[in-house]
Amino acid sequence: MSITVYSKPSCVQCTATYRSLDKLSLPYTVVDIAADPAARDYVMSLGYLQAPVVVVDDEHWSGYRPGKIAALTERAAVA
Repeated sequence: MSITVYSKPSCVQCTATYRSLDKLSLPYTVVDIAADPAARDYVMSLGYLQAPVVVVDDEHWSGYRPGKIAALTERAAVA
């Protein structure tokens, strides 16, 4: 399972997402969409205009979603 968090600086929801992933010991990669125009374009191509955008394999969502993050622990256990 691969988790990528597309974020921007000073983003409260991004920080909350990192903290939840860290608390659950789920490894993830952070991509700063403010510094990477290609990443910003990718996020926009998915239909999102707010950060964070979390991409897990073929699933993705925007914003701080504790329920979705918690569900990742079950997926990690199965994998």
